[in-house]
This record gives sequence, C-alpha cells and structure tokens, in this order.
Amino acid sequence: MFFDAQFWPFLVAITLLTLTPGVDTLLVIRNTSRGGVRDGILTSVAICSGLFVHATVSALGISLILLQSAWAFNALKLLGAGYLIWLGLRSLASARGGGLPVADMGVSKERVSAWVSLREGFLSNVLNPKTVVFYMAFLPQFIAPGDPALVKSLWLAGIHFVIANIWQIGIVFMVGSAARWLAKRWVSRMMEGATGTVLVLFGIKLALAQRP
Repeated sequence: MFFDAQFWPFLVAITLLTLTPGVDTLLVIRNTSRGGVRDGILTSVAICSGLFVHATVSALGISLILLQSAWAFNALKLLGAGYLIWLGLRSLASARGGGLPVADMGVSKERVSAWVSLREGFLSNVLNPKTVVFYMAFLPQFIAPGDPALVKSLWLAGIHFVIANIWQIGIVFMVGSAARWLAKRWVSRMMEGATGTVLVLFGIKLALAQRP
C-alpha cells in the first residue's frame, strides 16, 4: 500500500512542486533573515506540519464541503489573504523602522520566540485555500480504491513533509550563511521591504482569486 506503483510518480511530482517558489519559501527566507537559522527551521517545520491538516480534511471530505460552499471557501480565502497581508505589513513597518538587527551566525540580537515562528509558519499553510484545493485534487490520484483513505493521505503528506523540509531548511542554511551580509542595516531594510511587498501582493492576489 505504501510503496505501490503510485508512490514513485507521486514522489517525482511532489518534489518538482516543492521546488516551485511560493509563499512558503518566501516566509522561510523572511524569518531566517529576521531571527536566524533557528527561526527559519522552526518556520519550515511548522509550515510542513500544516500538510497533515490538509491531508486529514481531504481524506475526510471536508475539503469537498469547502469547495462546494461559496461562503465557506470565501471565508477561508479572505482569512488566509488577510494573514499574509498582515505579515507583509509587519515586514514593511520593520523596513521603514530601519530593519531588524541580525547578529553573526544568523541569529538576531533580540531572539524571536519559538512560538512566533511556529505560529506564523503553521497558520500561513493551514489558512491557504490553494493548499486545500491542491490536496483535494492531487492526493486522490495516488490512492487506490482499496486503500484506507486517511492512512494513505497521511503517509503521502509525510513524504511531502520530509521533502519540503529538506528543501526549505537547505534555504535556511543558505540564508544563514549570509548572516554577515544581512547584518548590514541597508540590506536588512531591503530584505524586509521586498518580502513585505511580495507577501502583501500574494495576499491581495489570493483575496481576488476566483473559486476553482
């Protein structure tokens, strides 16, 4: 059931999709430049933990309810969009205020709470209706009729969890290795301004997106 004929096509597809830049990658870069390697790793783990929520609701059919209910889908969409815009505005405010101080080895002088990193990563994933739609449309293609849907969905989400963390934590260490460069105030402000702008634009695009 776990390593059946559908597993290898899934592995290839999910790896290619993971390498495609998006909100998750942007948030990992933002938080690593903000709080260092620890902040970035916690953000990555939290983002990927949200995949198990999507796998569960997909297997239980809740995603189908969201897709069929206009008000429920729009509520989730606007909530997710609002959260991305809020994160972006925080980054823009930080950039305007001079950027965040970054110390050597990619750790900020004012240590960011682990809870903040975990919360931001988890909510950015769980509140993204595009991930709901993706899991609802994508996972069933790799679940055979005789497979237990919930168990198989969680297994596939676990594979996605591992691959996504490998990729994102690799990005974390690349950003962390540039700590001395990021420690320059103008670079910090530029990073905060750029990521904040893109997050706000992602949020606006999500808010204006039509139902699939």
